[in-house]
Amino acid sequence: MVSEVNKPNWILGSSTFSFTVCFMVWMIFAVIGIPIKDELGLNETQFGLLVAMPILTGSLFRFPIGILTDYYGGRKVFFFLMLSTIMPIWFISYATTYWQYLAIGLFVGLTGASFTVGIAYCAKWFPRHRQGTAMGIFGAGNVGAALTKLIAPSILVAYGWAMVPKVYAVIMTFTVIIFWFYTWDKDEHRARKKFNFKQEMLILKDPNIWKLCQFYSIVFGGYVALASWMTKYYITEYSFDITTAALLAACFSLPGGLLRALGGYFSDKFGAHIVTWWVLWVSMICFFIMSYPHTELTIFGIDGPITFKINLNATFFTILIFIVGVAFAIGKASVFKYISDDYSQNIGAVSGIVGLMGGMGGFLLPIMFGILIDLTGIRSSIFILLCGITWVSLIWMYWSEIRPLKIAHHNLYKQKKHTVNT
Repeated sequence: MVSEVNKPNWILGSSTFSFTVCFMVWMIFAVIGIPIKDELGLNETQFGLLVAMPILTGSLFRFPIGILTDYYGGRKVFFFLMLSTIMPIWFISYATTYWQYLAIGLFVGLTGASFTVGIAYCAKWFPRHRQGTAMGIFGAGNVGAALTKLIAPSILVAYGWAMVPKVYAVIMTFTVIIFWFYTWDKDEHRARKKFNFKQEMLILKDPNIWKLCQFYSIVFGGYVALASWMTKYYITEYSFDITTAALLAACFSLPGGLLRALGGYFSDKFGAHIVTWWVLWVSMICFFIMSYPHTELTIFGIDGPITFKINLNATFFTILIFIVGVAFAIGKASVFKYISDDYSQNIGAVSGIVGLMGGMGGFLLPIMFGILIDLTGIRSSIFILLCGITWVSLIWMYWSEIRPLKIAHHNLYKQKKHTVNT
């Protein structure tokens, strides 16, 4: 029998494990999508749509799932959500046409909505001063993206890609059972009022929420998009085999999941604003460097042409993408610290809409990646796009948070100076 004191820790552990498995499933097409692309002869845009389809439903359902969590409790919603995905995961192995993969991907994508359930469920079991850390630990379940890159290629090479969904379906079944027996609910964690759709929609009028959506569209949406794309990027840009490419891609996905707890700790200690500001700056600088394509510059000297080659080798690129993974991990936690600080009464609904918009970034970006590469023929063009989105977030943050603080401090200084002079 688990005591009331220990229940929050058990719930956090069970929920984090479940979310890790859900994220493994959510990223499944990042690996098996590569042999499927070869089998069906897909172009870059079609591949982008294939890996993005699970992200679409995982994003769109975050808002309604968040509301359901507030009203009916996280345990039941999380349990039935995972249960509903077992059969779609299994049926991936039996699809034969492109539209079938897209359709099944929509149902499998429900696993992505598990984040909203778990983040609201876990947060309510902890006091406010520990919520950032708790949500960071739960969010570390993003490491499931890295686990998929470590587990799925081994299964794929040994037994063929069709075995991967079957193994994942079995893992999800065990996860559902474990979650049910090691979690609990509290009636006081549910909303006391009756559900009012119009009332819930009023939060969309808050401009601060849209700002958080923009931040999350890059730190989470960018994470999901790159986690889906990096394996293929290493194969096409650096000519690695799928096992090596997936292992190197995990250098981004692994810190992007594990270090989220560190982001929660930093947000509790230094504040969400400061942490998010530095996360965006670090990310933008890395994207700017990675966006430079392989270039050969020829100078006609006295003794003939001199050619210089400018490019990012695989080692330097991996270091940069690792830094971005660390920054995104910290940023994902800091954005949700904003939510727990400012919207403690309806964390589920607010985290749902922010998670939805972040997930939509994860859905749209792979498609945009494919379109950019098809149009330009330059693979590194995807980082130009990410650099631009990050810059927009920095500008928004400056005008909505930093500039008002500077004005307030300036006015306070003038007022104090005037008082001293009089």
